[in-house]
Amino acid sequence: MTPWLFISGAISEERGGTRETVSDRGCQDMWVILLGSANAQEPEQITEEQFILRPIGSVHKEKGHDTLVLNKEVEPALRGLDGFSHVWVLWWFDRNDTPKKRSVLQVFPRGNRKNPLTGVFACRSPVRPNLIALTLCRVRSVNGNVVEIDKIDAFANTPILDLKPYIPRSDSAESSVPDWLKDRKKSIEKDAAQRGEQADAPDKK
Repeated sequence: MTPWLFISGAISEERGGTRETVSDRGCQDMWVILLGSANAQEPEQITEEQFILRPIGSVHKEKGHDTLVLNKEVEPALRGLDGFSHVWVLWWFDRNDTPKKRSVLQVFPRGNRKNPLTGVFACRSPVRPNLIALTLCRVRSVNGNVVEIDKIDAFANTPILDLKPYIPRSDSAESSVPDWLKDRKKSIEKDAAQRGEQADAPDKK
């Protein structure tokens, strides 16, 4: 059975002047309620304070190849994805799914205390209230329910929540970043230059 991902809160529904907690009636009923609420004629009757996310697949890694293997029932949703060069993959930091890690609101980015203390909404920390991760991947091929990508910074068997095509007009913008990210970019460029110099240097014996 496909696992369910719970995000804090509760879903309740008004029934005859009384409020009934949907979660008391089981996961399947709750999923149906969420599907129905997207097109509800009277949305004020349902208060959504909790969402249930059903993974659409998982990350697979084998012999240097990364793939996104989706559930067969959502395979039709991949139609047309092969026309895009890149895809946004939304996935779940399932290995960090503990109350303690979901309560973290500020971190030193990349675990480096030389970086300023930063809110998790202002960095890509893997600990945060809702453990949603986002990675831009190059699409190599789409075959059936399998999307072959160049690479993804997720572990094998990580749950996938959604896929969205990368659209330059919508997904790129003139930007600015804080100093700690600028410094990191300079450090990366410096390291790359040094590696290049070492590679070009003649062997000394």
